[in-house]
This record gives sequence, C-alpha cells and structure tokens, in this order.
Amino acid sequence: MQSSELIGYLAAALTTCSFVPQALHTFRTRDVSGISLGMYSVFTLGIALWLVYGLALAAWPIVAANAITLMLASAILGMKLVYGARRSR
Repeated sequence: MQSSELIGYLAAALTTCSFVPQALHTFRTRDVSGISLGMYSVFTLGIALWLVYGLALAAWPIVAANAITLMLASAILGMKLVYGARRSR
C-alpha cells in the first residue's frame, strides 16, 4: 500500500467516525432540534455523489468512507424527518 493510499484510508476513517457520536446521540435522545434539515439533505446528496465518483474512479478510500458516511448521514436525516415531524405536531 502506498503512503498516499494509507493517508486516504486514515482520513476516510477519521472523517467517517466523526458521524458516529451524532448518530448515536440522536438515536438515544431523539432530539433533532439542533439538526438542520436543509443542511443534512444537501450533505447526504453530496455524500451519495462522492460515493458514485469514488466508484467511477475505483478509489477505494473514497468509496469506503462515503459508503459508511452515507449510511450514517442517512440515518441522521431519517431521524430528523421522523422525530422532527413528531415534535411539530
């Protein structure tokens, strides 16, 4: 493995792991008041496009990071849609 690829995997791991605390906190508390629906919608779409880009290039650090981040961001977005709708009733 080249050092540039190792750096890519390390960067991917760190940025992807940064979403875990938010996802766990949101799932546990169901508090989505501080989460912007617009921001997470655009962000999730952007991550999906990064995933497609990584697949097109066969750039596995990009694919791995964005596949996991897409799952986490989608979970947070889903919780915002479900729990945010419940609180606004």
